[in-house]
Amino acid sequence: MAITKISIPAFLEWRKTIPVFDVRSPGEYEQAHVPGAYSFALFSDEERKEIGTAYKQVSRETAVEIGLGFFKEKMMPLIEKAKSLKGQNDNKIMVHCWRGGMRSTAVAWLLDLYGFEVYVLDGGYKSFRRWALSILEIKYSCNVLGGYTGSGKTEILQQFIQKNHAVINLEGLANHQGSAFGNLHNIPQPRQEMFENLLADALWNTQQSAHKVFWIEDESRRIGSLNIPAALYESMRAATIYFMDIPFEERLKYILNNYGQYTHEQLQDAILRIQKRLGGLETKMAIEYLHKGDLEKCFSILLRYYDRCYLKNLPNRENISAQLHTIQSFTTDASLNASLLENTIQKKEQDDNRRK
Repeated sequence: MAITKISIPAFLEWRKTIPVFDVRSPGEYEQAHVPGAYSFALFSDEERKEIGTAYKQVSRETAVEIGLGFFKEKMMPLIEKAKSLKGQNDNKIMVHCWRGGMRSTAVAWLLDLYGFEVYVLDGGYKSFRRWALSILEIKYSCNVLGGYTGSGKTEILQQFIQKNHAVINLEGLANHQGSAFGNLHNIPQPRQEMFENLLADALWNTQQSAHKVFWIEDESRRIGSLNIPAALYESMRAATIYFMDIPFEERLKYILNNYGQYTHEQLQDAILRIQKRLGGLETKMAIEYLHKGDLEKCFSILLRYYDRCYLKNLPNRENISAQLHTIQSFTTDASLNASLLENTIQKKEQDDNRRK
């Protein structure tokens, strides 16, 4: 067998069917990695630190000797792990480390010796990261789905995915629902670098599909602790906005159904996170209603606050009158609203064609 170096284009295409083994340390992998790659650490974080210290303070030869000492104990466990993670139909495997150096070379040699068909990413994770950043610098054509809090925008986009529309789910990628209440489920958000990798991957996938113009939910620049990259955010601000206008009462029912399950302590913590913007009186009233068990009045205060925030930011675009298309609906039913939105788009396209 032979070890073959591959470039980013081949790597991006082949990883759809060939497993990717990231041989960097667990800490490096946790910071950020290629989406879908398996952690296949050659050295632990402590071992990597010891080798690096020896390299800087003693010599390259000493560092290599220490590394080989760790490596010999891991050969069989690495083989067993590779066997458990490899694809179902063949022995093809792709490997990378930080920049295509000794770690990926060592693991590729071992797997090749055992009988795997090994491909090494030229330039390692560093080359993938350069590619991801280049993808995030592109200005994209997209449609933005807008609407006040509680309109069920995420569920509408899920319906669009089922209808084979290209969709970028920012909140899904960020593990956050985009408000002070967006992380009540306590799922950790990815690091900014990992979020960017996931986003670049998702954007690239939309450009490989038949629908290069994708749908994306209207968001502020920040989602929890993460920032939307500048070029994408500018693309969103310049895009057509389809605004779902749903009555307050219907949206309040939606909020009660989605957030009423959380404990009073969780909800109070979320309220206190926005108290400076919400105001002292409204914060006090919301918490009092919460303690009385009157979630409807509590959430009414919060929903009006988020409506004001959205209404304040909505006109903050260069050509809002031309960009904004309002769609009246009297329900938060995602299936019905997805169909309503599709009908609106179809009518808009017909009107545009007639003008031509």
